[in-house]
Amino acid sequence: MVFSCLKPFWEGYNVDNEKRDSKGKVKGLMWYKDLGEHIYGEFSMAVMQANEVVEDRSQVESGPFSSLSDGPTGTFFGIYDGHGGPQAACFVNNNLFQIFKNYVQEQEVTEEVIKKAYLATDEEFLKIVKKEWIEKPHLASQGTCCLVGIICNEKLYVANAGDSRVVLGRLDNKICSTKGLRAMQLSTDHNAKMETEREELQSLHPHDPDIVVLKHKAWRVKGIIQVTRSIGDVYLKSSEFSREPLPEKYIVPEGFNKPILRADPSISILKLQPEDRFLIFASDGLWDHLSNQEAVDIVYNYPRNGIARKLVKAALHEAANKREMRYCDLKRIEAGIRRHFHDDITVIVVFLDDLQIRSSFLNNADHFNFSIKGGADLLDYHNNIDHFY
Repeated sequence: MVFSCLKPFWEGYNVDNEKRDSKGKVKGLMWYKDLGEHIYGEFSMAVMQANEVVEDRSQVESGPFSSLSDGPTGTFFGIYDGHGGPQAACFVNNNLFQIFKNYVQEQEVTEEVIKKAYLATDEEFLKIVKKEWIEKPHLASQGTCCLVGIICNEKLYVANAGDSRVVLGRLDNKICSTKGLRAMQLSTDHNAKMETEREELQSLHPHDPDIVVLKHKAWRVKGIIQVTRSIGDVYLKSSEFSREPLPEKYIVPEGFNKPILRADPSISILKLQPEDRFLIFASDGLWDHLSNQEAVDIVYNYPRNGIARKLVKAALHEAANKREMRYCDLKRIEAGIRRHFHDDITVIVVFLDDLQIRSSFLNNADHFNFSIKGGADLLDYHNNIDHFY
């Protein structure tokens, strides 16, 4: 069965399928930026496609968040793990940061500002769904997990709606087994497999005994979806869109009066310390195969250059092992069929070298003022959809 899925390793690979610019490189189903600089250190990014149409999106935005000369300056990281299709993640990738910037034009970065940006982005996507309902009703069934990290004024702000995750590697000399580096999860997983998430949903919908049900060996909201917070998924936020012409699996037959899923994120704020060495932002595709500590150990023990690719490769090895196949055979499986072995994987590794804004930033601000959309070349090359919204 496995070998019937394989194709020659060279098929589909040519000069045009490996391209390079100043922001990244594409080879086959992978996009990567092996090493770059942000205000507080270096970073590495990688995107591996598994779905027939890649559904992950990501970005790094570094520089002033405000047009005011004394406005906040920092770096913004986003991981958007789409489901049901790529358009919701695409929309968030193209709009959330700008909406966030609009809110911080005349104030500092705060928990309230971040929450407003999430809710405003969700509301804007709802407007798209309403506008396109007749011609593109499928947009109502598309959503995305949304993980954001913001480093500003020596603080890290983490906001999460969904089950993507950020893990901190912190120096801890008391832990000898990991050579002194401890993994600390900084985000909350919003997935129905978590008992706390199921209990919260049940408390918010006390008169609905089927708000979370066990289906196909997994806990699912209304028997449909596993994540409990997201941007998009309008069919579970407004009963107006939980109807035909959507496929039956997306329709809640009994209807509902209040949104079932939430778009507001859980938010945490961390004062960064000299012991904090790096952050690993990743979509659920990575965490399906690597534990927090395993990922931290890999980053700690290998060179920075290409470390995001190294994490992706480690996850793929685990995915192959679980299916009792060789990694080299997994590499030959094409997008779409590959989804039976692993999900899209997006990773951003952020090194924290200097918690004070570098003096070189003051002398050469343009050097740290940039925008990277993770996998933009890969997404445009394979799918050609990123400019829809």
